[in-house]
Amino acid sequence: MCGIFFSAIFTSPNDCGLVAQYQDAFSTISLELRKINAARGPDAQQMHIMSLASSSEARDAVSRILDLEFYASELRLRGQFPVVQPHIRDENILCWNGEIFEGLEISSQENDGCKIFEVLCTLQTPEQIRDLFSSIEGPYAFVFYHKPSCRLYFGRDPLGRRSLLIHKPSTEAPYLLLSSVSAGANPAYDFAELSTEHIYSVDLTLLKDAPSMENGLHSSLTRITRGPTVPHHMKRFDKAGMVNATIPPDDLTILHSLDRVPDHLLKAVDDLIANLDSSVMLQVRDIPDTTMKREGKARVAVLFSGGIDSTILTFLAHRHIPMDEPIDLLNVAFENPRKIRIQKEGNPGGVPKRIRNSQPHCKESLQETSEKVPYLVPDRVTGLKELEELRRVCPGRVWNFVEINVPYAESQAARSVVESLMAPGRTVMDLSLALALYFASRGIGQVKVDPKADPVPYTSEARVVISGLGSDELLGGYGRHRSVFKTGGWPAVISELQEEIDRIPTRNLGRDDRVISSHGKETRHPFLSLSVVSFLSALPVHFKMDPRMEVGIGDKMLLRLASRKLGLIEASGQKKRAMQFGSHSARMEGEKRGDVELE
Repeated sequence: MCGIFFSAIFTSPNDCGLVAQYQDAFSTISLELRKINAARGPDAQQMHIMSLASSSEARDAVSRILDLEFYASELRLRGQFPVVQPHIRDENILCWNGEIFEGLEISSQENDGCKIFEVLCTLQTPEQIRDLFSSIEGPYAFVFYHKPSCRLYFGRDPLGRRSLLIHKPSTEAPYLLLSSVSAGANPAYDFAELSTEHIYSVDLTLLKDAPSMENGLHSSLTRITRGPTVPHHMKRFDKAGMVNATIPPDDLTILHSLDRVPDHLLKAVDDLIANLDSSVMLQVRDIPDTTMKREGKARVAVLFSGGIDSTILTFLAHRHIPMDEPIDLLNVAFENPRKIRIQKEGNPGGVPKRIRNSQPHCKESLQETSEKVPYLVPDRVTGLKELEELRRVCPGRVWNFVEINVPYAESQAARSVVESLMAPGRTVMDLSLALALYFASRGIGQVKVDPKADPVPYTSEARVVISGLGSDELLGGYGRHRSVFKTGGWPAVISELQEEIDRIPTRNLGRDDRVISSHGKETRHPFLSLSVVSFLSALPVHFKMDPRMEVGIGDKMLLRLASRKLGLIEASGQKKRAMQFGSHSARMEGEKRGDVELE
């Protein structure tokens, strides 16, 4: 994980008025954006500045310089030694924020940024550069200056798993900015998420001679469509796969229980386990031991709600992490005054009946720790249940179940910081989710050595945070999938699943990356490996889900069967619950719709 920042601005030694008009504001925001990007990569930071003079034909009106600033910070998660970037060679420059898991052979001693830069320096045409990025799988964002062609290339991976924001020059703010994260609302820039549909190229030869930065970007910017001429024997990672449009047969049998895998799903269940296992393996192996300086510290953490997604990923990570190394399970709970008030009305103990009934094994704990009832949120309840199941299924592993309890006052004090990080996201739902991710990934909480022990303070130092995001979109886990089936049948479900995949790059991933990375940590999404996405997209819809069946069986049916086969019996029946509701980070002050803009 890294933070990258690029800027392009015209300066003129012959016109001090032109410079003074916006130079002070630009200098201030440049400093702020470098600072906030440095938090994403605490191991190393560096800036490289270069200038391009306008050509003789353009100097008749005023002599100008196009100043280019490349800045990158580094969170060391690859290679044997720390790497300082931007990468520079033969005047080529690369700011790289990403991981390569497939498509380019990288040993455990190598750094993927260095590796891809080596290849980039050998390429000549925009098509070759496009094809390189279409042949690699992993989350990434990059800014690359190609000296031979005097072109600037930038882009994100097709699913948008890494953030890259763009400010396009305007009359009031005449400079180009690219940044992993913004520094919050500021009239000096207007950031937007960079689209993942294309890789972008700016001809700096045209830009430096343009009458203005605004006009110059318009005439020099090229959108390079993804869709490469990758050889047939190579995997293509230029886009997510199309959903299989096969309509299920009319006589499709209804599955009433998860106890037995139907014959027609045997291979699909095994293949799902194999694909997910490979994705998890690639994302948890070869992480440098920088976090292992003290005994009992983990290199990998999981955003752990106790739901089926986080539990199966945790189980698979267990397969590929040495047994003498703990795994941190990050479980966040918010003190929500509104929820507490509702719970106490008609319930003197403040504990809802559904929570008391759902965890009989915790009744004694509830009585002994009644003062901690505000943090007994739904995700804490299921998290503790699944912790016990993991201990049974995976004996010998140390599971650090990190109870991250967030007092109301602390969540409100952090709100301005979180709003700044999630920008340009500005909705109520953005804030609810961002708050949960901010505190969960910070990892400050408490653990118990055993269920009866007193909790002790604990801070997760794991730099890799595993997220289960993507399973609902790919496997039909949302209630809307059941709703569209009722109104439009299987064709409507297929159409909705395709829309789910198409929406992934524009929904949560960029925001989540900005929030979690503010702690110098990297999110990884095993369900969103393009290999897994392509595999699941190719399966017939009735292999993945069956909205005719009850909730807890038909939604994400294939994943539930896989979970059951792996021995995760409790997890296989867990129902979908959004993180903001499971942690109580939502609706702290009232019933506002999630799509409402913040005031």
